[in-house]
Amino acid sequence: MNANPIFKKSLIWGGLLALAIAIVGGVIGGLVDGSRGVISALIGTAMAAVFLGITVASILIANRYSKSDLYVPIFFGVVMGGWIVKFVLFLILAWNLSGADWINKTVLLLCLIVGVIGTLVVDCVAVAKGRLPAVSDIELPKYVDPDDAPAS
Repeated sequence: MNANPIFKKSLIWGGLLALAIAIVGGVIGGLVDGSRGVISALIGTAMAAVFLGITVASILIANRYSKSDLYVPIFFGVVMGGWIVKFVLFLILAWNLSGADWINKTVLLLCLIVGVIGTLVVDCVAVAKGRLPAVSDIELPKYVDPDDAPAS
């Protein structure tokens, strides 16, 4: 048994959180700065959702190799590669959006921060509530009732 159900649950809860942030952030952004605020809220929320998705997807992909002797290096390579992709993607987006006049940087940043913190909370709750046995794939000896044991 592996942790894939826990990470799938994290993706679902993270998607629902992103939807809630997009709605609330879009309404607040619209009230603050009209369509610029709405677009900024949606971009910030999308960035947080994509970053969550990259992390969970990299772990799910790496878990496909759990039966391999090279599982640990494959796992860390895939997950670190995902983090590098997130970092580069963030830098590209930050660079391109920093000079854009069609966004409200404050609304975008607040939605991004709420999304990142929210997804961290979602991950923590999903892992804390997930049931994963400490030992798996172990065959225990069959129990023999002493009353049914053959006489010696």
